[in-house]
Amino acid sequence: MAKTVIINQGFYKSTRIENQTFELARPIESMPAGRVQVKNNGNLPTQAKQVYIDVPNSGSFTVNETPRLPSLGFISNMPQTQSVPVIAESDDEAMNRIAGQFSVLDQMSLAAINGDIRALIVSGPPGVGKSFGVETQMEKASLFDKLAGKRVRFEIVKGAMTPIGLYCQLFKFSDSKNVLVFDDCDSVFQDDLALNILKAALDSGKRRRIFWNSDSAMLRREGVPDQFEFKGSVIFITNLKFQNLKSKKLQDHLEALQSRCHFIDLTIDTERDKMLRISQVHRDADGGLFRDYDFDNGEAEQILEFMKANMTKLRELSLRMALKLADLVKISPENWQALARSTCMNR
Repeated sequence: MAKTVIINQGFYKSTRIENQTFELARPIESMPAGRVQVKNNGNLPTQAKQVYIDVPNSGSFTVNETPRLPSLGFISNMPQTQSVPVIAESDDEAMNRIAGQFSVLDQMSLAAINGDIRALIVSGPPGVGKSFGVETQMEKASLFDKLAGKRVRFEIVKGAMTPIGLYCQLFKFSDSKNVLVFDDCDSVFQDDLALNILKAALDSGKRRRIFWNSDSAMLRREGVPDQFEFKGSVIFITNLKFQNLKSKKLQDHLEALQSRCHFIDLTIDTERDKMLRISQVHRDADGGLFRDYDFDNGEAEQILEFMKANMTKLRELSLRMALKLADLVKISPENWQALARSTCMNR
């Protein structure tokens, strides 16, 4: 009997898989929890003959037994297809799963702060709280340095970044247990020189030496040497989906970075998952997502229901959008939905 599996919901790296059938590579009971090994049927973005697909739970796939036909004759009394019943993931289960992903992000950020890991790349959609979680860990860790009047060992860099700017920032935070966080600095990925500097900083060797091999008045003016040893850690936060990039050259660079780093893909890619992330933050936050608004007449629930009903119409499904709607409620409690349709929705 050849066994096939229908992936109702799963991911191959960052590629979402829904209702696709594959032949199992080995018995399901011998596979690690949360993963199904299948034979590639040519529909996946890889040349590998066998791949692992990540699945949230046992209800995310259905195993079928397909009889192999003999070369001659006919089969009588053919057995019926047997399948594992599909158990849909509830909203609470999904929110707990998402909360677990962000708990991993907190732990890995703390490991970078403690110098236990050298580099971490965090990938996920905008507005789900990637930066907030990392910044919170940085603020906690730097509290005692600030109270003692010491130089803070952490820096969060946002926006465009030139190669020489990257080199200087790495030098300033090159000491052991220093952490440099790059948030939304995706321009680094578009520059070969910047990428090579970043790869040198994240190298897996015991000593990470970084060189600037050309004359620079800026480095002389800033007192930055043309080479130094980098002993710190780097956290790179990005909205990019590495596997979805079309440039082969850029993919090669990013694969080199991934091989040097710990990598977290938060895989909050569907509208449902984004909405559940917002609900999860509201559920788990001390005082709720809207704690600064002093709502007391069910406004928070109304905002979440409005977002859920208009998931595909809002310009962005994010924590930021939830707070924008809260602002509108404060502006006009009776007319906020009309304001939202005019200012927060695609036309």
